[in-house]
Amino acid sequence: MKILLCNDDGYLAPGIVALAEALAALPHTQVEVVAPEHNNSAKSNALTLNAPLYVHNSAHNGFRYVNGTPADCVHVALTGLLDYRPDLVVSGINNGANMGDDTIYSGTVGAAMEGYLFGIPSLAFSLVDKDWDQLSAAAQAAAGVVAQLRQQDWIGAAPWLLNVNIPNLPLTLLKPLQWCRLGRRHAAERVICQKNPRGETMYWIGASGAASDASPGTDFHATANGHVAITPLHVDLTDHQGLVDWRARMQLDSFMAGDLLEQIALTPSGAAQQRGQA
Repeated sequence: MKILLCNDDGYLAPGIVALAEALAALPHTQVEVVAPEHNNSAKSNALTLNAPLYVHNSAHNGFRYVNGTPADCVHVALTGLLDYRPDLVVSGINNGANMGDDTIYSGTVGAAMEGYLFGIPSLAFSLVDKDWDQLSAAAQAAAGVVAQLRQQDWIGAAPWLLNVNIPNLPLTLLKPLQWCRLGRRHAAERVICQKNPRGETMYWIGASGAASDASPGTDFHATANGHVAITPLHVDLTDHQGLVDWRARMQLDSFMAGDLLEQIALTPSGAAQQRGQA
């Protein structure tokens, strides 16, 4: 099994080092690391289009790193850097949770999603709390998830995208995997305003909001109760029920755009606006 491993914390982050070692210990497994040069948290699916990307080999740990985003790393690896197609794309382990609304912003999830968009089964792994407490246990748990997926022949099948959050607990205290939906967060905290040495106002994005939906069945609830939370994701952002409602309410197919503009022009306000322009 050939695994492409990425993250968003950077190629020197303890999370990716621990995960690379745990995955490489699986039988018949080859791990290739292509990760960002620097921390790229909250870069989501961003690709770098207006600057060149460079790939370097690290003398420190042998990983390859890119001066770009997590999605850049996976994209470059799959479209030119690697001379083979990986069986699996893995991202992580992230320094902090990616649950609920986090998945929209997450560079960790973004890297895995890039693999999924290229038709490769992909996983994103995150530790719930920051500062790498119980990282070794989380790496072993992550490798266990990959091993189970391979044992059940999910790797090499149709592409899928899984988001996994692991509580900061010793391996013996982690409870079984629990399949979950995404929870929700409250709105983020206010921006932090400061003055730079020149007296100019600068703004720092505030902290994430607390969970607003941590009910049973969510990733927030599962991890709070010691379970490894696993959520299948997809990239279709269509509001399917909303699509039905909008069609029924707007009935846009009953007239053409030109007809609509003509109707607006015939209204008193539209006619007055035309006279003003004349």
